[in-house]
Amino acid sequence: MSDLKLRPEISFAQTFLCSAFAACFAELCTIPLDTAKVRLQLQKKTASGDGVSVSKYRGLMGTVVTIAREEGLWALWNGVIAGLHRQCIYGGLRIGLYDPVKTFLVGSDFVGDIPLYQKIFAALLTGAIAIVVANPTDLVKVRLQAEGKLPSGVPRRYYGALDAYCTIVRQEGLGALWTGLGPNIARNAIVNAAELASYDQVKETILKIPGFTDNIFTHILAGLGAGLFAVCIGSPIDVVGFLSPLLLSAKNNSLAAPNISISLYRLTTKVKSRMMGDSAYKNTVDCFIKTLKYEPTGILECDHVSDP
Repeated sequence: MSDLKLRPEISFAQTFLCSAFAACFAELCTIPLDTAKVRLQLQKKTASGDGVSVSKYRGLMGTVVTIAREEGLWALWNGVIAGLHRQCIYGGLRIGLYDPVKTFLVGSDFVGDIPLYQKIFAALLTGAIAIVVANPTDLVKVRLQAEGKLPSGVPRRYYGALDAYCTIVRQEGLGALWTGLGPNIARNAIVNAAELASYDQVKETILKIPGFTDNIFTHILAGLGAGLFAVCIGSPIDVVGFLSPLLLSAKNNSLAAPNISISLYRLTTKVKSRMMGDSAYKNTVDCFIKTLKYEPTGILECDHVSDP
């Protein structure tokens, strides 16, 4: 129910712990797909003997199989400790703060249905706040996932999550832990708004149907509806023609045809992974420009898997 006066009292700590636990469980189940996504986003094509560009990883499942075959099955869980750190902080904060922020926006004395725009604004704020705090864990997770099988005699950059935190701070400075924060905020705030606001709105709508009460079945239906809405909004946001003029033709170095549609969401996640996995990029804008300039078609070829 949206009436703030009629809601059962659930403390921030309880909401945080339940959200963090659920997010960690989801992370354990989905991190192999996330590892494959990061490898696809970070890979750069290499030229074969006949001059044709080739990619080591092809497709989501092909990448999973290649990693398991070359590096062992457990390599798919690289970065899981940092991933659990991320989900504890990000998953707990983005959901735990949602109701308090929403109540703050409308006032504790508010009675009635909270406007949808207030729900969206609250979810945008909590998503942004949560990822600002959790960005170091996201960075370390991506760096560990990016580590592939190294040639014999080449030492690893990091020997675990804690070592990665210390090494990054020692070699690159404390601020480096917030590398990629810009695209990370944009991506996670939008996804959080799509998930939480739609869940809240769908549940509110279901509860107005005679015979429905606030039980587990209603929560499942609301979750299914929110998941569908989040996928429709968060993943395939295709900006037709908006970024097309920026794509350089691989053949003549001219502007690509304006009918090409690329996913802004996919580009943002790729830039985020690039910045977090490779310290060669100066900033977000530099990473965007180099990705568009040197690998325009790679954006479209990268398989996408959303974070849980």
